[in-house]
Amino acid sequence: MGKKASKQTKKFASSGQLKKVIQARHKHQQIRKRTQGRRGGKSEKPRSEEADVEEEDEIDAPVAAKEKKKSKNSMSVDELLGAGFMDGSDNEEDGDDNDDAEDMVADGSDDDDEGEDDFDDDASFASVDDLEEDGDTHLMELSKLAEKDPEFYKYLQENDQELLNFNPNDTAGLDSDEEEEEEGGADEDFDMESEKTPTLTSAHLRRWQKALLEHRSLRALRKLLIAFRAAAHLNEDDQVFAWSIDSSSMYNKLVTTALRYTPVMLEHHLPYKTLANGKTKPPTQTPKFKTLQKLILSYFHNVIHILSQLTDNDLLHLAVTESVKLIPYIVSSRKAVKLYLKKCLELWSSAQDSIRISSFLAIRKLASVTDESILDNVLKGSYLTLIRSSKSTNVHTLPAINLMKNSASEVFCMDPSTAYQHAFGYIRQLAIHLRNSMKVKTKEAYKQVYNWQYVHCIDFWSIVLARACDTRTRAENGGTESDLKALIYPLVQVCLGAIKLISTGRSYPFHLHIVRSLLHLTKHTDTFIPLSPYLVPILTSTLAPASRPKSSTLRPLDLEVQIRAPQQYIKTRVYYEGVLEESTYLLTEWLASPSVQGSIAFPEIVVPIVVLLRKALKAARSGSSGSSSGKDQSVVKVLLERVEESAKWVEQRRKNVSFAPGQVGEVESWENNLSGKVEDSPLGKYLKVQKKLREKRRKLVEKARDGEDEILDE
Repeated sequence: MGKKASKQTKKFASSGQLKKVIQARHKHQQIRKRTQGRRGGKSEKPRSEEADVEEEDEIDAPVAAKEKKKSKNSMSVDELLGAGFMDGSDNEEDGDDNDDAEDMVADGSDDDDEGEDDFDDDASFASVDDLEEDGDTHLMELSKLAEKDPEFYKYLQENDQELLNFNPNDTAGLDSDEEEEEEGGADEDFDMESEKTPTLTSAHLRRWQKALLEHRSLRALRKLLIAFRAAAHLNEDDQVFAWSIDSSSMYNKLVTTALRYTPVMLEHHLPYKTLANGKTKPPTQTPKFKTLQKLILSYFHNVIHILSQLTDNDLLHLAVTESVKLIPYIVSSRKAVKLYLKKCLELWSSAQDSIRISSFLAIRKLASVTDESILDNVLKGSYLTLIRSSKSTNVHTLPAINLMKNSASEVFCMDPSTAYQHAFGYIRQLAIHLRNSMKVKTKEAYKQVYNWQYVHCIDFWSIVLARACDTRTRAENGGTESDLKALIYPLVQVCLGAIKLISTGRSYPFHLHIVRSLLHLTKHTDTFIPLSPYLVPILTSTLAPASRPKSSTLRPLDLEVQIRAPQQYIKTRVYYEGVLEESTYLLTEWLASPSVQGSIAFPEIVVPIVVLLRKALKAARSGSSGSSSGKDQSVVKVLLERVEESAKWVEQRRKNVSFAPGQVGEVESWENNLSGKVEDSPLGKYLKVQKKLREKRRKLVEKARDGEDEILDE
């Protein structure tokens, strides 16, 4: 009868690493023999060590690990698997044989090249058990669980109500696994070659959950994460794991348990600090963190791996949401951060909306750590991912692109000084593309500017600068200007240059996109940007075109998803009507903005606009060449009436002004007072009505697109 297996032997064998350890030991023994042969056997110490190794080869590897642990002051299994037990006895030989050292690295027994992710994903992490604590101290924490983590507490109430009935004197669940192992192995011989991988059952999960919740057991956490490793690599045939999973329901339970329980355990054993500025400080200096670091990194890499394997959206959303809570513990590993950021950016640009938002929250959490190099990677990765995703734009992808632009702008506003360096470089790239197009003046050169990526980049930086330099944000910061304000002028110059690059009627949709971005910027920053010279020519050319518009049965062109009018729409009445309506609305929005309507010089600003539009209306009525429809003329006429009324409205309020134009302080104070009342002006009221009509029409179009209503009422 063979030797009976002890509990520690079975624990070590369950990790599946016995063969690997024995091979590493034999390899090191051969290296030592070659080294001693070159020395000629002059030293007595190597001979005694060789005798020790030969004697140790006659016993089982787990027993040898136990003896070494006693002699080396709690040697860990990680050090054993990494051949760390050899380093202490061969310090005098480390530099003698470089070839032997390279052989050890090739076998995986030396440290990783990077040094930061030095862990074996197949390790058992048994050293974690040495940190086991008494469960009596967790009764108070269990009572506060609803306050600390209400989401996890709600999950326990719905799925594991029994676990909340905590009895501090009941430790049966903590040791039941070990007792079963001893009973199961008492009457049979231990044979590693013939033993099958155990199957994970609900009973195992229930015992681990109870131990985790009631006793905060690190031993149960280690077993749970080893089982999770098997779930993450379930479909990989070349892997050997400690557990087998035979059903999809057990797979879902295991993944859900690991994702939900692990952050709670780490928060208890390794609490991290949140600084006053919102950044997090990881607990890297605690002794417990140094022991648990490899286990945490192994689990986190498995989470990243499983994010690519999950197909269920609910489980994928849970994995992303719970993985965010692990970020403070892995920021010291550049490799883990890089892989996680790459995966989050992929989900942020391609997944469903709920998963996109969760992925963005993970990206923002990465940006909030104290390491500035991580913030640089986040800013660069977010912008490049946005550019790649915006290459093709249509009615289906536009909402997702807008979500990405709005969320990415929030990350860029977290640290304006760091974001300035990136924004300056990327806006400069836009200017270089524009300059090249203006110099070469070829069709291919124009395509560097007239494309969707260029439009979305312009719009994105307008959103970023509008958010960072917003007047309300400036007031909240005590009047302190953002570092990004200096970029408003170069961005505006790039935008206006892009509009002037091609002035044909077919490029009007591109011009309107750029004007929308500048409007967003001027409304939030109170910066005066002269947009009327670029909108009035569009209105005059469509009111009184050079040739009579062609009638057609084409449906109205959606200008939000077009940057260049299709050939069949050129010089058609339906195209002119759509462009004129959109241009009129944008001109109204610009005139009603605080920086224009709230200016003391508003009556003088609108004089050239009124003159040119009245002249175009007169030419349209005469019908000498082409003419617009009566509906288009009435829209422009109503706008002119509101502009003139608003000019009189401003004149009435500046009648009693007693200061001169040179008194800038008094002028600014008067304009600030007027800016808060622009919504009550005739133009402001007219703009409100137009916004309601456009919103109602947009909803009707969406319903028709979805097939809910086939007929659109005018």
